[in-house]
Amino acid sequence: MRVFGIDVIKGSVRSRTRRPMYALVKLEGNEITSETEVSAFRLFRVLSSERPDILAVDSLQEIAVDQHDLFSFLQALPPSVRLVQVTGGERKESLAKVASRFNISFNRFDPFDEARTIARVAALGAGAEVIAFENTSEVVVSRHRSPGKGGWSQNRYVRKIHGAVQQKGREIEMQLVADNLKYDKKETRAFGGCSRVSFQVFAPRDQVPVTTYRGADVQVRITGKKLDRIRFRPLTGKPRYLVVGIDPGTTTAIAALDLEGNLLHLESSRQMSMSGVIEALYRVGKPLVVASDVHEMPYSVEKIKRAFSGVAYSPRQDMSVETKMGLSAPYRYQNDHERDALAAALDAYRTYRNKFQNLVKRVPPGVDLEEVKAGIIRGLSLDQVLTEMREKPAPAGSEVPAVEIDVKTDERVRILDGMVKRLRALVQDLQGDLQKRDQQIQRLESRIQKIRSQHERKVRLDTEITRRDVIIQNLKKRFRKEERVIQALKRRIARMKEFDEALLAGETVPLKVLPSLTREGIKSLDDEMGIREEDLLYVHRIEGWGKNAVKDLAVAGVLGVVVGRPEGEFPDPSLAAVFLEIGLPLLTSWEVGAVVKGKLGVADPALIRNALSHFREAERETEKEKKRRMLEHIFQEYRSERGKEMKRIG
Repeated sequence: MRVFGIDVIKGSVRSRTRRPMYALVKLEGNEITSETEVSAFRLFRVLSSERPDILAVDSLQEIAVDQHDLFSFLQALPPSVRLVQVTGGERKESLAKVASRFNISFNRFDPFDEARTIARVAALGAGAEVIAFENTSEVVVSRHRSPGKGGWSQNRYVRKIHGAVQQKGREIEMQLVADNLKYDKKETRAFGGCSRVSFQVFAPRDQVPVTTYRGADVQVRITGKKLDRIRFRPLTGKPRYLVVGIDPGTTTAIAALDLEGNLLHLESSRQMSMSGVIEALYRVGKPLVVASDVHEMPYSVEKIKRAFSGVAYSPRQDMSVETKMGLSAPYRYQNDHERDALAAALDAYRTYRNKFQNLVKRVPPGVDLEEVKAGIIRGLSLDQVLTEMREKPAPAGSEVPAVEIDVKTDERVRILDGMVKRLRALVQDLQGDLQKRDQQIQRLESRIQKIRSQHERKVRLDTEITRRDVIIQNLKKRFRKEERVIQALKRRIARMKEFDEALLAGETVPLKVLPSLTREGIKSLDDEMGIREEDLLYVHRIEGWGKNAVKDLAVAGVLGVVVGRPEGEFPDPSLAAVFLEIGLPLLTSWEVGAVVKGKLGVADPALIRNALSHFREAERETEKEKKRRMLEHIFQEYRSERGKEMKRIG
């Protein structure tokens, strides 16, 4: 057997910056062949090339962050490699405790020493195998590259790829048929062949005669069907040895300890028969010592001892209540019967514990201490136990020796024989009833299947109708919204047409009414009628005006802005200054003879030309005034600097 043991040297799978590095130890038989430091990528390369029997770890947290990551890790492993967690499955133990069972010591601060220990205990059968996939595999054959848009030879190129996928699918199907494996096949037809062929094979991944493949045109991917949750299967099915204490009577109580004195099971019941006791103990482990709390072992306890071929233990004299309470004080029990059974098991373990004290020093490393302890309890010497374990004799008891019984002289056997006949007749009757029940169950299941199919068709139909209704409602809402947009656009076109007709008439100049001299007002007018170059705008109110709004109008290239004012009254001087600075004409309604009705107005063309000429003259005067003030400012600065210079010279 080839076992690889790994342990983290540095880094972690949870870190994005420091990826883990592992100490890898290869064990073949009982010898370590190599030790090296590898990354996760290098580890998979080694596993794929050498394919050991077992990859052993002490904790799954060292190779995967969560269950999803663990599924990915197991999927990437070669199918023949088993992942084993040596510290146990659902109930984990420390690596030191597992190693102590085989009398192995190690330096827990040395990753390579830990990896050696992990490999050795895995080879000796410690730990549990990680099971993540069902006995079903999926083989998918698909294109390895996309056909793309293509050119003159596109059809020939597509036929080549799809034909290669179909051919590869047929080859895999022939391999499955040759190995007599059951499977379900599904093809996706495409131009020239198939774009995808999938097989659901009812066999584990390691039994599927197909390997992952990537070619120029085709790729093959093999995946196992995931279980709902990760499961663990003990690497060896050997049960644990138990020290059992039994208190028989109306209320039967049982207590089971392992060979290290840990309490594994404590139970009591009034309905528990001897067969029930045997079944309960069999679920926990294999009783090696069967103990009683009285000197004379009861017959029922003796029967259980013989059922397991165990070693009987009874105290030299009946145990007192004080002794029982003292032994069972550290444990919790429900009644006196459980206390008596627990005290009997603890007394037996205490007797044998003294024999186990020197075993650790005398037993060589790599030997199962539980087997050694079991041999000592059965009365063998340490040398005899070690010799038997080295020779590994075949398990005894495979053949049951024949026992001659005189039926004529044994009345009890005769009675039992008659009872067996009656029970056989009863079994036949029950089997007939069971067959009838099975037939009735099949009929009911077929009926349920029909009803379920009808219900599923109805549910699919209702779901489709509901989906269509939702689509219709959404389309109606969208249609109503589009109708509103169309009506608004029609009104805007009508107003713009009316404005253009007035503009073409030439007798008057049309005005577009601006709600307010703000950006919101400008946007509202632009959405409703549009603002074009050489448009003349009329505004009733200038409250809340902003310089940015005036700049937007200047950028739009409008002819000017007419402000509604009584005759002889001018707008705010600050507003007029902003218009002069930007170069956008600001006119008053009485200057241009504006008449406004609703959202449109008209003005006299001659008055408009006159007002615009006045604005341009004012603009030129303003520009001259700016230049004059600038020259005066330059002259004043020159005089000041000249005076300072003359003072320095004087």
